[in-house]
Amino acid sequence: MPPRKNPLDLTAIPFEGFEPSGPPADQIYGHIRAAILRMEIPPGSLLSETEVGLRFGASRTPVREAFTHLREAGLIVTRPSRGNFVTRLSEPRLREAQFLREAIELAVVARLCAVGMPETFVTEAKLNLTRQATAIADNNDIEFQDQDDQFHAILAEATGYPRVPILLAQEKTVLDRLRVLSLSDRGHKARLLAEHGDILSAVRVRDLVQAQAAMTHHLASVLDLISDLRDSHGDYFE
Repeated sequence: MPPRKNPLDLTAIPFEGFEPSGPPADQIYGHIRAAILRMEIPPGSLLSETEVGLRFGASRTPVREAFTHLREAGLIVTRPSRGNFVTRLSEPRLREAQFLREAIELAVVARLCAVGMPETFVTEAKLNLTRQATAIADNNDIEFQDQDDQFHAILAEATGYPRVPILLAQEKTVLDRLRVLSLSDRGHKARLLAEHGDILSAVRVRDLVQAQAAMTHHLASVLDLISDLRDSHGDYFE
C-alpha cells in the first residue's frame, strides 16, 4: 500500500515550549510518539523533519535524534529518497506483542496471588478504577487509555520486580494504536472497566484460577477486534 503523502497538521500536537529539565530531542520524541500512538498522526503518514523542526522551534540536530528514537521504537521507517513514514499496523507483530503481553500479565497475577498484593498498591488500583469511570463518563478516550495503562502498570509494579513494568510497557506500545481505534465505543470502555474490577477482586483474595481467567478474558478482547478494524481501517494495516 503506498505511503500517505498529504501534509500533516502538526499544530494539533500540544506544545508550549521545551522544559529546561530535559533534552529537546527527548521531548520532541515524546510528543511525536504520543501523537502516533494516539493516531493523531495516522499510519503511513509522511513525517517531515523540516515540518517537525518548525512545529517545535528546534534545529536539525535534536529533530534527527528524535527521529532516530522513533525508528528504534518501530514507529517510523525511513525510505531512501522518499522520506520518513509512520509504520502501518502489522497483524503478525500485533499477535506477537499480545502473546508476550499475556505471558507477562498472567505471571504478574500469579505472583500477586502467591505473595499478596501490598495494600498501598490495592489503594492505588482502586483509585485508578474511579478515574477510569470518570473518563468514561466524560467520554475522554485519551484519559481512559492512560488510566487503562496505569492500571496494568500498578499490578506490574506491585510484583516488586522493577523490569516487569518496563517489559510490559514495551509490548503494550505495539498494541496502543489498535486500542485507540476500539475506544470510541463507550460500551467497550465500560466492559474493560468491569474486567479490571474483576481482575483486582480476584487478586485481592488471591484466587489464582479466577485471576488468570479474568486476565485472559480481558486481554483476548484486543485481538478479537483485528478483523473488524481491518475492514473499517484497511489503509492503516500493512
